[in-house]
Amino acid sequence: MNRKTEDLDWSNLPFGYVKTDFNIRYFYRNGKWDEGELFSDENISIHMAAPCIHYGQEAFEGMKAFETKVGRVVVFRPEENARRLQKTCERIFIPEISEKMFLEAVKRVVSANKKFVPPYGTGASLYIRPLVIGVGPKVGLGPAEEYIFLIFVTPVGPYYKGGLSPVNALIVTDFDRAAPHGVGDCKVGGNYAAGLAGAQYGKKKGYPVVLHLDPKENNYIDEFSTSNFIAIKDNTYITPSSESILKSITNDSLSIIAEQKGMTVEKRNVEVKELSGFDEVGAVGTAAVVTPVNLIHYNGTDYTFGNGEEAGPVIKSLYNELTGIQKGDVEDRNNWLFEI
Repeated sequence: MNRKTEDLDWSNLPFGYVKTDFNIRYFYRNGKWDEGELFSDENISIHMAAPCIHYGQEAFEGMKAFETKVGRVVVFRPEENARRLQKTCERIFIPEISEKMFLEAVKRVVSANKKFVPPYGTGASLYIRPLVIGVGPKVGLGPAEEYIFLIFVTPVGPYYKGGLSPVNALIVTDFDRAAPHGVGDCKVGGNYAAGLAGAQYGKKKGYPVVLHLDPKENNYIDEFSTSNFIAIKDNTYITPSSESILKSITNDSLSIIAEQKGMTVEKRNVEVKELSGFDEVGAVGTAAVVTPVNLIHYNGTDYTFGNGEEAGPVIKSLYNELTGIQKGDVEDRNNWLFEI
């Protein structure tokens, strides 16, 4: 491998923050974005009356960069993150960040921190966190007049050290993650703050993962606190369709792979009573890719999936295919890899 890398214990990295050399920042002033600049400072100076602090006018994204087995540095489907951020920005009145600007920012910041991209085979990746915030003093409720779009990167290990080890989940009905017709389908910090109470409640009860039902009727499965819900039944890949669910790029990718493997894909309302008929269940998202769920507790009943000791065969196959594409071990038939 010719690429110079930082001296880190790559195989034992936590899923946490490790300082890198640069972040990139673009400033929106006088009605337009500037050309962007690399910064080494990890801190942001903003006015104490900034709307991002008081009114939650902020949005973010998350993706990963990998080194493939032939030494390429690639990012997985960043175009989809750009489009999802555009949707979120439109919803909360933040000026558009063009796909071209977004991809340029990703390329510049990853290139500047290339030595922090974990080497192939270590199980680690470079996590990429784009963030846009409304800044400048504003006391009355309303969109900011100035904004900062920034991206920082940090090398991370697997979200769960056990990899594809199954977890138990609890359906919480006393706490809603999002409101009907709210911003549940946008990647804003308020959704995650709203999910903290349910997540902490679940952990106190011994469940590392919680599952939310739809906020209107509490009858349909929505999503896990930080991940989309998927289920396997026979040769069918099932995932909920709801206005209060954040569209997961990982879920979308897995569903495409499932179709290409000859599976039927259903994106529809999923009633909670259907849990008894599922063969496998998983929580999917950028951080962990897939977390198999072997038990869901709801209203005094335990619904179990698989053998409880390992991921089911279909979820394991989908996981291996997706992570294989990301690492360059499996052919990228869908052109999902964006080379740096």
